Amino acid sequence: MTSRRLKYQQVKPLERQEAVDALSSDDSDLVRDALVRVAYHDRDWRRVQDQCLRLSHHQSRAVRAVSVTCLGHLARIHGALDEDKVLPVLRALLEDPETRGYAQDALDDIDIFLHRKR
Repeated sequence: MTSRRLKYQQVKPLERQEAVDALSSDDSDLVRDALVRVAYHDRDWRRVQDQCLRLSHHQSRAVRAVSVTCLGHLARIHGALDEDKVLPVLRALLEDPETRGYAQDALDDIDIFLHRKR
């Protein structure tokens, strides 16, 4: 049995123009990295939310998964989301076997970090 060790990497901020360029790239690794970095550090959670929603329909399963995960990060980090926009998308992604688990995790995060405060 092979053991894989995960290595923690600090999520570093990204300059706005670098983020714009990366998020419109054809390189899915670059898109995923940029999305996580802006979810953690960009103060404009609405802009990040809209990028996540746009990328939740990306051709790459990995990009879709990270975009949904980042919606959960926004709920946790910023304590805010536009649920009228986000919840219908997450519910639709529950129907896709490739994104179901990620969508459910994001919905759980939203429930914990937004609704528990109410």
